[in-house]
Amino acid sequence: MKPSKHIQNIIDRLPHEPGVYKHFDSNGVVIYIGKAKDLRKRVSSYFNRKIYENGKTRMLVKKIEDIEWLVAPTEQDALLLESSLIKEYSPFFNILLKDDKSFPYIVIKKERFERVFSTRRVTNDGSEYFGPFTSLKSMRTVLDLCKKLYPIRSCSLNLSKKNIDQKKFRVCLEYHVGNCLGPCVDKQSVEHYNVSIQAIRHVLKGNLSVVRNELQKEMEAAVDELAFERADSIKSKLASLIQYRAKSTVVHPKINCVDVFSVISDTSAGYINCMHIVAGAIVKGQTFEVKKRLDQTDLELLESAIPLIRSRFKSESKEIYTPFKIKIALPGVRFSVPLKGDKKRLIEMSDKNARFFMKDRQKNQEQIDPEAATERLMKTMQADLRLKSQPKHIECFDNSNLQGTNPTSACVVFRNGKPAKRDYRNFNIKTVEGPDDFASMREAVFRRYSRLLREGGRDSLPQLLVIDGGKGQVSHAMEAIEELGLRGEIAIVGIAKRLEELFFPGDSAPIYLDKRSSTLKVIQNMRNEAHRFSLAHHRKRRSKEAISSILDDVPGIGPATRDKLITHFGSAAKVIQASEADITNVSTQKIATALKNHFIESGS
Repeated sequence: MKPSKHIQNIIDRLPHEPGVYKHFDSNGVVIYIGKAKDLRKRVSSYFNRKIYENGKTRMLVKKIEDIEWLVAPTEQDALLLESSLIKEYSPFFNILLKDDKSFPYIVIKKERFERVFSTRRVTNDGSEYFGPFTSLKSMRTVLDLCKKLYPIRSCSLNLSKKNIDQKKFRVCLEYHVGNCLGPCVDKQSVEHYNVSIQAIRHVLKGNLSVVRNELQKEMEAAVDELAFERADSIKSKLASLIQYRAKSTVVHPKINCVDVFSVISDTSAGYINCMHIVAGAIVKGQTFEVKKRLDQTDLELLESAIPLIRSRFKSESKEIYTPFKIKIALPGVRFSVPLKGDKKRLIEMSDKNARFFMKDRQKNQEQIDPEAATERLMKTMQADLRLKSQPKHIECFDNSNLQGTNPTSACVVFRNGKPAKRDYRNFNIKTVEGPDDFASMREAVFRRYSRLLREGGRDSLPQLLVIDGGKGQVSHAMEAIEELGLRGEIAIVGIAKRLEELFFPGDSAPIYLDKRSSTLKVIQNMRNEAHRFSLAHHRKRRSKEAISSILDDVPGIGPATRDKLITHFGSAAKVIQASEADITNVSTQKIATALKNHFIESGS
């Protein structure tokens, strides 16, 4: 079924990321919620079929009028998020499980001599719950490993001090096989038992250093005893533990009734994501676009938006997580900035969704109004690089040489952030001998802009000059600019390849842009294009020189004859190997004789 134009635009903007998607009908009601390893591929699959496997899917696709999506860190997190959203919205087309089966957790039960076991029920009894686990096998691997490394009880006896003192219990088989140290008969103290519980808590939280050290010791002991099978088994268990994330980013039972906010912005607007967490599950998630007034910072945008968004969500959460410290005060509400753990990962997830929402808006704007998108890019680059004007005309230089031979330089031109290939230029370096990259850069820049001044005046000059290289290349390019009297008229920035750092003339320290910055991407594209263009010209020049050095020394052979022979035989080497008769058929007997005599005399 062919999607509508609106739906197709949404599909084209969907990221290739794991997450969940919501289908809406014409009344704005959620009719289906699904998870995906790749959002774009999964959502587009609904509309690229001619025949549907069942009538329910066909009916669903007919009713889809809008789509929303939320990015998750992993496919497992998407599965958990899908489950919580289905319970929140109860969409008509989702299959509701009759037994209301939930995901398993591992619980450290709050009691004297705490037990560790699996459960599907999360209650507010002061116990610690870890999970949820999307795989029973992974959950059992973690649980078995914890119990194997740290002997704890598996019984459900009431081990009060009074019961133990009255000797109401006897040791069981678990004690005799070494899986328990007998706290029921006072053979293990509460303090010693809690050491094991604390170590298990580290494992369940993903802090593997403790268990790793224990496993290392056990493996070394097994190797010393030549028990290689046992050593290999321990190694496999550790590998399984490392591969599995013991805790989920999406859900944590102890995080209850919390709002999570994050913000990102471009030159014209801010994008604020809000997630509402209830009983450890994300029940609401939405990103809002806020138009900037003057030069508002991300902090100012977030402070002004939080009260409005909470009012719209009708949120009564008493705690709010934000990526940085907020100065506003709300009655009865506590703000906190998570620095690690599950709370920090929720901030990261919120930030990721805000970024994807911003990219989605920008892509949509490009489809509707390409000129507005270009204007936004120019403003962003001007702000990021602290330029006096928008860099609508940018040029980038790169050098190529092979151990100082055949030095060349290339200049590529971008207009409004896009390549203008007709304006590309190559330079054969004339005044430099040997591998002097700095002098080559200076010559190329000087020749380029002295010619632009002669032919088009100052109006033909670019607003920004990008140099492929660090401080040395930038300073020599600046020398050429100053010699031409253009200081202050062309901004110069160099990009170093190793850390993608940007250098400005006279600045001792580089600046670093966000790796996802549109400004950095344009500069990287220019650098890569200049490298490609320069290298292609350099190779062509080397090839041409190699050809001429073999055949041009032959008396009587000019450039036209040389090119004719090489075109026919395929290479200069094949021309030399050809017989006189074959050469005569292509050219003349005189040329054939001259070739043979020359290479016989030279010993080739």
